[in-house]
Amino acid sequence: MRVLVVTAVAAERSSVTAAAGPAEPEELALPGGAVLHRIPAAGVTYDVLAAGVGPAAAAAGTATALTTAALAGAPYDLAVSAGIGGGFAPGAPLGGLVVARRIVAADLGAATADGFLPVTELGFGVDAHPVDDALVRAVGAATGAEPGAVLTVSTVTGTAARAAELAAAHPDALAEAMEGFGVAEAAAAHGVPVLELRAVSNAVGPRDRAAWRIGDALAALTEAFRAVGPALAEAVIPAAEAVHPAGEAVHPAAEAAVETSVEALREPAEEGHRA
Repeated sequence: MRVLVVTAVAAERSSVTAAAGPAEPEELALPGGAVLHRIPAAGVTYDVLAAGVGPAAAAAGTATALTTAALAGAPYDLAVSAGIGGGFAPGAPLGGLVVARRIVAADLGAATADGFLPVTELGFGVDAHPVDDALVRAVGAATGAEPGAVLTVSTVTGTAARAAELAAAHPDALAEAMEGFGVAEAAAAHGVPVLELRAVSNAVGPRDRAAWRIGDALAALTEAFRAVGPALAEAVIPAAEAVHPAGEAVHPAAEAAVETSVEALREPAEEGHRA
């Protein structure tokens, strides 16, 4: 089973790859210069990508990795948005883990005189992606992560008033971060299941840096990925193969751009599917 794990920054990526122990991850280049860090786990191969901060960077990086894998003939079985994030008290204590039941674009929409209108109500798409219940339960049982909504925001919450506004609009929210919805949008476009797993480094609200527990959250992320591999292998139903019209050709420029990455990914991917 092959899992794409997308983080925002290198520190989060390193916390995930540390789950494999002292062995250095294999590095695989993607088109555009991004690098996958590949590690083995029990029943799972993780390809970990630090895609950048925010939903746009997350969507672009995820789409690049998913497309490269699909062109190699070995699509991913699951895409995971992972990292640290803010927690809504009291359900998400510092250093704790949250697994998303819903991945929500909390500030994608329009401000009106009557309040915020999400993009769904504007008729321009979706503002949330549900996560498979069986997958959420399996991850929660393996890691102790609390299930709830994880909000994706483009501007991190910095006031008590905004925290209260978000909590009122999303009573099931346990955490906020900046990338999950971007990963979910790219995964949905490829027909790949999605998951979001967050370790809580700070409380959502006023930015009290002295109270942040980033080290504890990164350590919790490592322990989560040490524990979760077998649960993913049992819970994930592999995504259906992407449908490509018969005779559809790949544009030569696009083919050249991914040729090296495809060759790098193909052999390890095939070994993973045989395992």
